[in-house]
Amino acid sequence: MRNLWIFISRYNAFFLFIIFFTVGIYLTVKNNSYQRSVTLNSSNEVVGTAYERLNVFKRYLNLGIVNDSLAAENAKLKSQLLGLTTVDTTKEVQVIDTVTNQQYSYLAAKVVKNSITLRNNVMTINKGTVDGIKSGMAVIAPQRGVVGFIRDVSAHLATIQSLLHKDTKISVTLKKNHVLGSLVWGDGNFDIKKAFVKEVPNHIKMYVGDTIVTSGFASFPAGILVGKISKANVATNDNFLSAELNLFTDFSTLQYVYVVKDKKAEEQKALESIAKPNE
Repeated sequence: MRNLWIFISRYNAFFLFIIFFTVGIYLTVKNNSYQRSVTLNSSNEVVGTAYERLNVFKRYLNLGIVNDSLAAENAKLKSQLLGLTTVDTTKEVQVIDTVTNQQYSYLAAKVVKNSITLRNNVMTINKGTVDGIKSGMAVIAPQRGVVGFIRDVSAHLATIQSLLHKDTKISVTLKKNHVLGSLVWGDGNFDIKKAFVKEVPNHIKMYVGDTIVTSGFASFPAGILVGKISKANVATNDNFLSAELNLFTDFSTLQYVYVVKDKKAEEQKALESIAKPNE
């Protein structure tokens, strides 16, 4: 305490100056309208800038929540769009309430783990059985492209057998003529941006730039974009052709995916299980 008083007494002139200077500014601002308005405007600008910087920081901290909500909203809109573009061709009357006749719906999920450097790549998402996820459901990318199939499911998590897996095989077609083929990855070249279409009849001509889409078989809705052919009409030893294509899905940047729920999947599986293997 003694040192404090010594410090104050030594610099008393400076402290008196600060006090009188502050009082002078206060009296000037209080008794002059122009100075008062300038001071208020300046203080408002400073405070406004500070709040703006603070809000930018808060928005940055909330980016994860915002991304989750946007992904969920996009899934909802995709489901509604799919319902609007689906027509029940067995009826001659126009379907008004297309949502009730909708076969597919989308569920957004966040990728919590992903591998792209292995021969058999698997990813993990933050949705599980409590969200209605089941093994075998198709998974697509947010913008365009296929991702794979749901493999194992727990209460709150699920694993996806990625397209970048030796056992993944997806039924696809050429968009221009609906000729069927099988989409596989690898074949000696494990480029995460490329895949192969196999089992195309050898009388079908494919060209570089042709678009490949899903056929509508095996859980995927028809017409999901897959990729474009980069090398066409590669002959094989089984009287079929194959083609190399550039995938639309960028597996290295996937943060969100959409799980496709097929309302008729269980019914179809039950019906097909009745048929005898040799029939």
